Amino acid sequence: MDDDNDDTGNSAGQEHSDNSAAQALSTIIAVLSRLDEASRLRVLKSVSTFFHDSFVQIAEPPVARSETPSDRSVQARPNFSDDFSPSPKQFLFEKKPHTDVERIACLAYYLTHYRNMPHFKTLDLAKLNTEAAQPKFSNTAYTATNAANAGYLASATKTERQISAAGEMFVMALPDREAAKAAMTSARRRLRSYRKKDE
Repeated sequence: MDDDNDDTGNSAGQEHSDNSAAQALSTIIAVLSRLDEASRLRVLKSVSTFFHDSFVQIAEPPVARSETPSDRSVQARPNFSDDFSPSPKQFLFEKKPHTDVERIACLAYYLTHYRNMPHFKTLDLAKLNTEAAQPKFSNTAYTATNAANAGYLASATKTERQISAAGEMFVMALPDREAAKAAMTSARRRLRSYRKKDE
């Protein structure tokens, strides 16, 4: 009898886990389907890094091969005129941040992934905000501090900041507010869990 109850409990738990996984998969696919191939690849790599799943191997997009060595040499050189990155204005328009703190997170994400600036100063955020044609911050340093306190940014050096893992997950999920909120909540729980283990 007890064995039957155990089996029933295990089956119910497994069913709940399967339903949660299916729901998560549906949400992820819905979000990723709105991105181009390069953006999807970048998101998947960031998620793998966030969850420390180093075993997840994300394949790079295949590069077409030419028939002759000379053609391959020409093709191997990057064509810098073909830049498909969104402009700061387009990126902020697509992400639709609701608050100044969220806008700081989006600007930090853009600097990190589109300007190759993983570490940045308050002035860098202010300049990019102007380039994106966004309303001027009343006090950029104060807003950046609030973003750090909220978990979107983290310290990098004495004078520089960087986007946090939670901040990256939040921005990647935008403009889906529910998915972004869920990502931030999950990241904060993980951070609290790590802190408890260190205590």
